[in-house]
Amino acid sequence: MMKRHHAVFLVILIVVLAACAPGENPAVGAGDSAGFLFGLWHGFIAPVTFIISLFTDNVNFYEVNNNGNWYDFGFVLGAGILFGGGAGGARRRR
Repeated sequence: MMKRHHAVFLVILIVVLAACAPGENPAVGAGDSAGFLFGLWHGFIAPVTFIISLFTDNVNFYEVNNNGNWYDFGFVLGAGILFGGGAGGARRRR
């Protein structure tokens, strides 16, 4: 019974994260572009977005309508924070 609850929670989590996936939004004007905070968020959800983008054409891994270097910095920072960055290599072994 507990495994079923975990599976349902995981599916709901994936769907919620996929709803925030990057991609061109036709409702947003051409002047609006993704900045640092959107890049940070897209970096956090990059693994989920990548898997979903393999199976659908509506989801892009990377927001093409961005403001340049700040979006890139946020994306890399978000992905780095998610995967632990370089701190994992600095740990001492016992």
